[in-house]
Order: sequence, then structure tokens, then C-alpha cells
Amino acid sequence: MALPHARPGQPIDISPLGDALATSASHAILKTNALELIRLVLRRGQTLPPHNIYGDSTLHCLEGVVCVEAAGGSIEIRQGQLVLVPALAEYSLRALEDASLLFTIQLPQGKPGSASSTT
Repeated sequence: MALPHARPGQPIDISPLGDALATSASHAILKTNALELIRLVLRRGQTLPPHNIYGDSTLHCLEGVVCVEAAGGSIEIRQGQLVLVPALAEYSLRALEDASLLFTIQLPQGKPGSASSTT
């Protein structure tokens, strides 16, 4: 069963999951015509293959460590760090530790927010 999206004015808890991280899964938090928020949960060693998003997006590491590979380079983001991923920029993720991230996507008018794989 899908989790319900947050409603306007409803507080959203994006605290680190702590002990619950081990049993949590990625899920959508909210989606409007212009904005989408997703909590990504990645286990150590798990990857998201190269893909891109139609809108500008940010990855905010809530806990753990994740390697973000983009534009021929890679960076590590840790708890409390945020990185901008420009629209249509190809990137991939690899969890160096169990991690959760707040993935925020600005949806351009008339374009879907979902990622497209570039295999």
C-alpha cells in the first residue's frame, strides 16, 4: 500500500531514521505540479544507475554517506550536506553506508519529474 502524500500545511518529519533505517524503504513525501519530495533510503553498497531528471533537484543527506557521481567526477555527501543536481545532468548514487536522503525535484511546467535511465 502506498503511503499518502503530505497535505498543504501538514508538518513533515524529515529527521534521520536512526534505528528505523534498517527496515525503512524509499517513499514519496509530496508531489505538486511544481515540486516533488522523496525520501530515498539506500543500503550500504546499493546503487542507483545513471539517470537524469527534467528539473533541477537537490540531494540532502539526512544520515549516512552517499557517493554522487556526475559530470565525470564524484563527491561524497554526509549527514547535513546538500548537493544541487542541475536539470538533465546525468548522475548516479552509491551508498557508502546505510543512508537516507531528502530528494527534492523542481518540476518544470509540462514535464514529468520521474527519472529517465540512460543505459
